[in-house]
Amino acid sequence: MITEIFLPFALGIIMLGMGLSLTIQDFKRVTAFPKAVFVGLLAQIVLLPLLAFALMSVWEIKSEFAVGIILLAAVPGGPTSNLLAYLGKCDAALSITLTAISSLITIVTIPFLVNFAMETYLGEGKYVALPVIKTMLQILVITIIPVSLGMFLNKKFPITAVRFQRPVKIASAFFITIIILGAVLKDRENLIPYLLQTGAPALVLNVLAMLLGFGVAKIARLGFKQASTIAMEAGVQNGTLAIAIATSATLLNNPTIAVVPALYSLIMFVTGGLAAYIFARFNRKES
Repeated sequence: MITEIFLPFALGIIMLGMGLSLTIQDFKRVTAFPKAVFVGLLAQIVLLPLLAFALMSVWEIKSEFAVGIILLAAVPGGPTSNLLAYLGKCDAALSITLTAISSLITIVTIPFLVNFAMETYLGEGKYVALPVIKTMLQILVITIIPVSLGMFLNKKFPITAVRFQRPVKIASAFFITIIILGAVLKDRENLIPYLLQTGAPALVLNVLAMLLGFGVAKIARLGFKQASTIAMEAGVQNGTLAIAIATSATLLNNPTIAVVPALYSLIMFVTGGLAAYIFARFNRKES
């Protein structure tokens, strides 16, 4: 119930608060210097799946779990990555831009990556055609509309917007705590078995993905703020979408594959929250 109803509502409210701190100039700056966008997409769309396949080539786990790892690497970042980038004082405009673009690109790339993973690890290919309209509406409703409304209020009522920024950050931390506790309690009976079976590879993928995103950005000579944003986008994947693909009767229809995304969703809140805390300290100094 929490992940299906409360999470989208909470993220929508948080995205509204994020919009209160953004202006049109923030997005113009991103489009005026597109290198960060290109590097971010390279890390997430190309390098992250390669990392997942490399990890599975040396890590022997159940075949369905291996497919789950690849599925996780194939899906885009979600609104949660925008939230953690915001809390980490990263480049929120870049984060939202990367989430929006990667969500559209992965509509094309996910079917091929998942089909290849199914053939490689299960011996049976299955082409996954994602619902394009539904995916676009999810981005629109949870991310773009609330952020746009917040930006509008920031422009019309700037003093009020500044006053609300701190309460929204406090509410964001509260929402994250509730979401983590709710997710843990919901799957408390399966949590230990899941951790024993897939916890290590899920955690390693998560940490390496963030390090990969940050490292590629620094190699490209991007600033710390942009590098930390790309690290978040690479490490915080849309676990909800991955679970939906794995369990949907019209897509993979294999609940076992969903075990890794479910566990990863818990792990990324903890590691992402810790990364946001660290990034916030450095980004505050840089600002």
